[in-house]
Amino acid sequence: MFLRSAAYPRFLLSRSVRTYASTYVKYVPSKSRSAAGKTTLKSVASSTKTSDTEISEPEGDTAVLNQAEADVSSSIVSFKDSPVILEAESKTLDWSLTFHGLGSKPFPSEIADILLAPIDANDIEIKPDGLLYLPEIKYRRILNRAFGPGGWGLAPRTESLITPKQISREYALICHGRLVSVARGEQDYFGGDEKVTTALEGCKSNALMRCCKDLGIASELWDPSFIRQWKQKYCDEVFAEHVVTKRKKKLWKLKKNPALDYPYKMT
Repeated sequence: MFLRSAAYPRFLLSRSVRTYASTYVKYVPSKSRSAAGKTTLKSVASSTKTSDTEISEPEGDTAVLNQAEADVSSSIVSFKDSPVILEAESKTLDWSLTFHGLGSKPFPSEIADILLAPIDANDIEIKPDGLLYLPEIKYRRILNRAFGPGGWGLAPRTESLITPKQISREYALICHGRLVSVARGEQDYFGGDEKVTTALEGCKSNALMRCCKDLGIASELWDPSFIRQWKQKYCDEVFAEHVVTKRKKKLWKLKKNPALDYPYKMT
């Protein structure tokens, strides 16, 4: 049986502990406290209403805790798009739970050669903050060459979680009927609810990129030595000015691009 102090906030207690007991213990302050400040504990058997561990608290504290819980829950939204849970006797693999085929055996050498092949330097892009990346379509083309169209896919493992500024969801990469990687994709978004749909696609693309890292695709982009050499050969770091705020900062660009993208211009 679990009992906590009335001063310990209810919303900081883990859900697993709060739902563990089949009966709960309620803290009931004694109406007439003794000089020693003793209190009375009242054990209440499990009822049809709840099986949680509950402890009554002063009205003022309870109101504050309830408001804090409401603020936290209201900031996280779900699309309620969890993967379908299959029946236990179903012969179809449930990719939201299973790790079928993970690490069972390597892919044939002809597939491995495609996955581990050096990427074309002209395919690499750079963000203004200096982060190198490979466009998502390049990852898909490599997977199609290695496994064939229809020989691979992304399966969602969780439902989409949406906060006021970010969306995240966990995906599994399946190739030739085997799970090869699991990663959580994330995507920041701004501009209100109308941007959520686009952000969901960005979240999926981010998960694909992270899963492909386990297959060795574009592994150079995580090699500090390669990054330094590639930047020195193909990029410039220039001073730029924001056309609206007039603030200046240093940004990266490809040498082959004569100008920066809006809203920045070179100074």
